[in-house]
Amino acid sequence: MGCVATDYDTFAEAYAAENETSLQNAYYTLPAVLDLAGNVAGRRVLDAGCGSGPLAAALRERGAAVSGFDASAKMVELARRRLGPDADLRVADLGEPLPYPDGAFDDVVAALVLHYLEDWTAPLGELRRVLTPGGRLIAAVNHPFLYKLIHPEGDYFATVRWSEEYTFDGRETVLTYWHRPLHAMTDAFTAAGFRTAVVSEPPFAPEARDLFPDELAGFPSGAFLGFLFFVLEAA
Repeated sequence: MGCVATDYDTFAEAYAAENETSLQNAYYTLPAVLDLAGNVAGRRVLDAGCGSGPLAAALRERGAAVSGFDASAKMVELARRRLGPDADLRVADLGEPLPYPDGAFDDVVAALVLHYLEDWTAPLGELRRVLTPGGRLIAAVNHPFLYKLIHPEGDYFATVRWSEEYTFDGRETVLTYWHRPLHAMTDAFTAAGFRTAVVSEPPFAPEARDLFPDELAGFPSGAFLGFLFFVLEAA
């Protein structure tokens, strides 16, 4: 699995089933990334860490030519079921050289994948390499304040490994992340040849209020500390 510590092969189907309708994925991350991507018709888009393919499917519906990869062979299998046998989907690890030529894509989306990696240098370098000059990397990561919220005794300014227990479709599992402070993220983006165009802390989708009334009762603004979203331009 390279530098991705969590082995999604062991619970891929449960994770995919849960996230089809979950607040964090279906009504927060997915619409936020699509909103930041804007009009993708005719653009070549790489879904880095595509999982079971919901984002790739949504981008394709909007007219993008989508390719995707994931370190989990089981996730790629699920994505192929969704997108069809001819979809350009591959098993690849973001911690290793990617199987795409230089400048192959206009956009890369990396939704909820970078926070599994301790070192961003090589992964960001690869994502920059496969982007055309002026192309965009749209990334979503754990909000850096989330670690401090859950672990108030922790050092916000350190790069720290931490784990959290979850239940996906009735199956219990543990996800392991790497926390890094905001300045470490933006420094890494700059060092890899990106310019930060947008930093976003978006609200959830409007329809989520009716679907998850209890969970969202304490968030009158519609925004909460979950993930942090970036649009980065390849210099």
